[in-house]
Amino acid sequence: MAVLPIRAFPDGVLKTPARPIDTLTLQIVQLVDDLIETMRHHPRCVGLAAPQVGVSACVAVVDVGSHPKATSSSGLLVCINPRILEQDGALVQREGCLSVPDLTGNVRRATRVRVTALDAKGREWTRWCEGFEAIAVQHEVDHLAGTLFLDRIANIRTDVFRRKRYWFPGQEEGATK
Repeated sequence: MAVLPIRAFPDGVLKTPARPIDTLTLQIVQLVDDLIETMRHHPRCVGLAAPQVGVSACVAVVDVGSHPKATSSSGLLVCINPRILEQDGALVQREGCLSVPDLTGNVRRATRVRVTALDAKGREWTRWCEGFEAIAVQHEVDHLAGTLFLDRIANIRTDVFRRKRYWFPGQEEGATK
């Protein structure tokens, strides 16, 4: 497993729809492992999609279990070719992204989504995700479609904010990027 470098906006891979996975190969399984390792390397990161590490593949991972905003969690979700089947509810909430390190923004998302995907062994799964987990899943599915949270901002003047600090491993507490 490896911690992969994060691509930052305006890198073109972030705005390009990712390729669907037709065959589960050893390279895709390795990519899943690397995404998990990279996600866990960044404090408070709850999801990561392949385009964020420069790979055009419909693969993402989500794990909100240790985040303070999570009230429920399915644990680690490996999402290969994920699709949102149903959604309901709505909430406007502040979002950030490793690929947009200097900004956060108010984004409207469904509070409950039914998602289906393949896991790292090629088994299909379907489940309802709620609350913060639903928001994280939608954020990662957006990455696979070439959509950033900035694309979902209703008003660029009132709903985008400069991030005061972004923590990276090894960074001294209180330091800013």
